[in-house]
Amino acid sequence: MNEDIAYPPPHYHLTFTTLSAHAARHIRRIVRTFLAMWDMPHLDEAAGLAVTELLANVIKHVPGGSCTVLLLAQEGKLRVEVGDASSVVPVRRAAGPWDENGRGLAMVELVTDAWGVERNQDRPGKKVWFELKA
Repeated sequence: MNEDIAYPPPHYHLTFTTLSAHAARHIRRIVRTFLAMWDMPHLDEAAGLAVTELLANVIKHVPGGSCTVLLLAQEGKLRVEVGDASSVVPVRRAAGPWDENGRGLAMVELVTDAWGVERNQDRPGKKVWFELKA
């Protein structure tokens, strides 16, 4: 028996100096690939939708669109963090039936098991995260 089997690392980190709307599709593909390697392919739809909504917030609200994306496979769950340099904390709001915007965080809340925002302690900015139980 070979004990030197290589497994994918339990995390993946991406840095974007300028995020475009086109990048979300590629990030969803990366998420799908790592979920398959981590034996969590059943989380693909929820994780893809939630990370897309968080990236849309970066594109819309963060000047320059610079951000980081961290995927963490933890015991029994997936955690995804999207960090940026804006100190403005997103707030989930209730969108009206005819509003064209404002549903992103409500969608994240609906499809994930937990989500939140953490301000950076050592520099300006924050990370918005979500978790999905495996």
